[in-house]
Amino acid sequence: MLAAVAGVVLSLAYPPVGFFWVLPLAVAAYVVLVAPLPAGRAWVPGLAFGIGFCYVLMWWMRAVDPYAWLALSGLEALFYGLLGAAVPVLRRLPLWPLWVAAAWTAMEVLRSGWPFSGMPWGRLAFAVVDTPVAPALAYVGATGVSLLLAMTGATIAALVMGGARRPVAAGALVVAATALLAPALHPWQPSPEGSVRVAVVQGDVPGDGTDVLAVYRQVTDNQLRATVGLADEVADGHRAQPDFVLWPENSTAVDPFNDAQTHDAITTAASAIGVPILVGAMVDAGPDHVMNQGIVWDPLLGAGERYTKRHPVPFGEYIPWRNVFGDSFGKLDMIPRDMLSGTRREPLRIGGTLVADAICFDVAYDDGLYDQVTHGAQLVVVQTSNAMFIHTAQIEQQFEISRVRAIELGRSLAVASVNGRTGVIAADGEVVAAASPRTTAVLDAEVRLDSSVTPGTYAGHWVGRLAGPLTVLLLLVSLLGYGRRRGPEAREPAPLPQRTPELTRH
Repeated sequence: MLAAVAGVVLSLAYPPVGFFWVLPLAVAAYVVLVAPLPAGRAWVPGLAFGIGFCYVLMWWMRAVDPYAWLALSGLEALFYGLLGAAVPVLRRLPLWPLWVAAAWTAMEVLRSGWPFSGMPWGRLAFAVVDTPVAPALAYVGATGVSLLLAMTGATIAALVMGGARRPVAAGALVVAATALLAPALHPWQPSPEGSVRVAVVQGDVPGDGTDVLAVYRQVTDNQLRATVGLADEVADGHRAQPDFVLWPENSTAVDPFNDAQTHDAITTAASAIGVPILVGAMVDAGPDHVMNQGIVWDPLLGAGERYTKRHPVPFGEYIPWRNVFGDSFGKLDMIPRDMLSGTRREPLRIGGTLVADAICFDVAYDDGLYDQVTHGAQLVVVQTSNAMFIHTAQIEQQFEISRVRAIELGRSLAVASVNGRTGVIAADGEVVAAASPRTTAVLDAEVRLDSSVTPGTYAGHWVGRLAGPLTVLLLLVSLLGYGRRRGPEAREPAPLPQRTPELTRH
């Protein structure tokens, strides 16, 4: 019960509450509750912690379906049970709070990519925006910040549990806290290479705002009218001419290459504003598949470069093992075609600007944005719908993740949502422009371009890659080597009996 409560407390670090300071304390509580137990029992409070955390954090998943919320949250909770079994084994080793932190990080990386495409929601680093810890993202990356936060919690746990290693734990706590807070004294400094003006269009969704597919024609019309309205304001001198326009995911829910009405609407909008539009569109890929794409639509040349969503949502955008589940289980009949995954690593060229794109949940994954930024992207954009979750905390949680990415990558970032949250974010995470959810709005802002790469972009990548192998190695060392020397069966040899010295005859 205490572990479940600690998990609920951890969820309070994220929107809608956003109380960051409970984060290291909740991690410390987790370690205190599982570390003293045998591995065969420690998984139980670990699982209870995961249940308390995941079911509260992802309460918004009920907007899809209660069964989806139960299944996904339960699956993610299992990873905390798995970690719980590992902590007592790692505790046998010297410097164990560091190894527990590495194992926590490895667990986050594992559940962020497996099974299927994983679920990155709830990583520790995603709760640090607007705190003194946030500048560390640019130096050690999101995964590195998760490691240091987990280390902070584990060392607090070591101090609470006491023992001969308290001075070591205190030293480790000072190191972790210094690494987290020192970057605030000298935040990462971008290297601006000019600027562009970006217009971000939020067209809104009629009705209760949750069902894009039911009103997809009106959604596209709203995008068109808002963009034409912007063009009129530019012509009247009330607004500056943008360098390109950003439309959200699901700007059109039908293939603009096969649907003449949608094709004409996009062409009309691009011609009116006179600059490229990055359109979010569903594109057919044969009778059984579809692609979720960002398409650069030039006013003269038409459709050009495309980015395809890299991480479609299992059971939301495609059905794993469709031959097992079929398409008539629950609401699976709403997904008649599976969405294909994209593989693009290079940024899009929009006009003269290199732009890294992420579509909806892509922003929570490391790989796509890391690839595009290290290949020269000067600006980051996020195209998202989230209409299904418009009445939940999901839209705030995802917007916070976008702010984390802006700081980590050292890039200005623009978010276009079909009905909220739309905004423009500076490289330090500050929100410089925002639209109210469930409104039609056009934001335009001058944003800086930068092709320098933060240390965190590289560090986060390697911390994520190394945490898993290191944890497996340490578990083997503890089980096969160190455990044999320190285990109860390896008792110290009994001292030899004292012999009474013989008298020497003189």
